[in-house]
Amino acid sequence: MSYPKIRMRDRRKDEATRKRFRETAQVSASDLIMPVFVKEGIVKRKEIKSMPGIYQFPLREVAVEARKIYDLGIPAVILFGIPKYKDEIGSSAYDDNGITQEAIRIIKKKVPMLTVIADVCMCEYVSHGHCGVIKKKPETSNQKPEFDVDNDETIKILAKIAVSYAKAGVDVVAPSAMMDGQVKAIKGALVKNNFPKIKIMSYSSKYASSFYGPFRDAAESPPQFGDRKTYQMDYYNSDEAVLEAKLDIGEGADMVMVKPALGYQDIIYRLKKELKFPLACYSVSGEYSMIKAAACAGWLDEKKVVLEMLTGFKRAGADKIITYYAKAAAKWFKT
Repeated sequence: MSYPKIRMRDRRKDEATRKRFRETAQVSASDLIMPVFVKEGIVKRKEIKSMPGIYQFPLREVAVEARKIYDLGIPAVILFGIPKYKDEIGSSAYDDNGITQEAIRIIKKKVPMLTVIADVCMCEYVSHGHCGVIKKKPETSNQKPEFDVDNDETIKILAKIAVSYAKAGVDVVAPSAMMDGQVKAIKGALVKNNFPKIKIMSYSSKYASSFYGPFRDAAESPPQFGDRKTYQMDYYNSDEAVLEAKLDIGEGADMVMVKPALGYQDIIYRLKKELKFPLACYSVSGEYSMIKAAACAGWLDEKKVVLEMLTGFKRAGADKIITYYAKAAAKWFKT
């Protein structure tokens, strides 16, 4: 039996040798995007109990936080606004003086080289916590009234939100409501309002996941009834993720996304291999919180686990990684 000149086990003898034979480039700060929560009406940052180390920021602290992120080599943030006022149609989301719009203006003025992405959805802005306009289904004699999201009315509002963010100076809009035709509606509205250069990063493959729980604390957006399974994807499905991504690309998306990330690396891999299109993944709040909890209990080495996880996302094919560990990871890369 013949053997290769270098046996496989010889590749693993020491760190220097392992680095020479690595197939995936090391994750760097430039691969990362940091989520930032901005809350209206608070005067100092507030830690999110279910996400230790992650905060809701008042407008007065947003520029300082953005500068810290940029100075770590992280090129982009994704903003989530939490308003004082909520109603049935999320009108504060497209208020040109709304919390997210103000945050965009402040960051672009104080840290102009930082790319600002704004999440485009309604869940933080509506009283019922769903991602769109609610319509009542006909009541029958044997059933209580049922509810559904009005897709076509919702995409009109999503387009208004995107245009409002564009007016404020956003670089990228990120529609996350999982409404059919949302990218087309947003793209058309941006072009019509003379913002053709604003990029669209679509949450194309967003699954109905149990890993979102801590985010709903952070964004104060839990559904007040029902769930989001009727418009988010079934986690049993893989072909659907490819179809959704293809549809969004056809409608004008500049980048597509897989969310969550940790249990969906097969989806990341498949989309990158089949579509060969710019791809992001979102390592969501539940992924962050369970690692943080285990690390705080002394059960895991936080740094090693996070860097291994981020490498897995990049190995699977992610070009950009949205993660609550972005700041920590950027510091660890330097050590």
